Amino acid sequence: MNGAEPGRPLAILCGGGGLALEAARWARLNGREVFLVGIVGSAASDVESFPHVWLRLGELGKLFAALREREIVDVAILGSVRRPEFSDLKLDWGAVARVGEIARLFRGGDNSLLAGVARLLEREGLRVVGVRDYAPQLLAPAGIVAGRAPEGEAESDIAFGAALLRALSPFDVGQGAVVANGRVLAVEAAEGTDEMLARVARMRASGRLRLKGRAGVFVKAAKRGQDMRLDLPAVGLETIASAANAELSGIAIAAGEALIADRAAFVASAEKAGLFVFGWTP
Repeated sequence: MNGAEPGRPLAILCGGGGLALEAARWARLNGREVFLVGIVGSAASDVESFPHVWLRLGELGKLFAALREREIVDVAILGSVRRPEFSDLKLDWGAVARVGEIARLFRGGDNSLLAGVARLLEREGLRVVGVRDYAPQLLAPAGIVAGRAPEGEAESDIAFGAALLRALSPFDVGQGAVVANGRVLAVEAAEGTDEMLARVARMRASGRLRLKGRAGVFVKAAKRGQDMRLDLPAVGLETIASAANAELSGIAIAAGEALIADRAAFVASAEKAGLFVFGWTP
């Protein structure tokens, strides 16, 4: 049975940011019946505009009961959630019964944790699906997304950044880097995209980075071998503001494996800021 089959009910576990809600709207337009699971402390109150349930991290029993009640098998995970410590979880009886497995999930990086969550869900008879199954409209296209096509130094920096991210993938570090004139200025790690770009802005403001005018490209891609159903890299209006503040020349995202939130506003904001956005083919 195809993940994009119209009418097949879908639950979306919603973290922070607007992507989960945007994906839910696209899924509904694509013919899916949508049920949202809002993660308390992360998801926005807009979750309540759909059939929904609120869930604290660790309430697995409540999750499984809600899905069984609605006969939902397909589950998606979308949006940012600050990684908790195992001791922070509020375990209900459904989670307590699986406490050993849950504890083991916290022994790796973020990608390892999410993959473990997916396996746990699948062992309950659920099927974890990715954005391309229910809202492919959110995926970045190949080619020019906003502004002009990158050329010269910017084009070389994109290729350099793509190679760097591929090389870092086995270490489960991050999904982004800033490269200027063949030099790595920053690599995204646990701090996330906006903090990394803020670091570049601070280095430029302090004179630690001496670059003339707009320079450098923010390159973002999924990790090599990453489960494409989980934690896809995403860009949005905050990314544009942060890249502009860092005085970059543009943003390069992997076509077909990165998400663009609120695309019309994103494109307009990039062009207003004088940034190019380009979808490169991995």
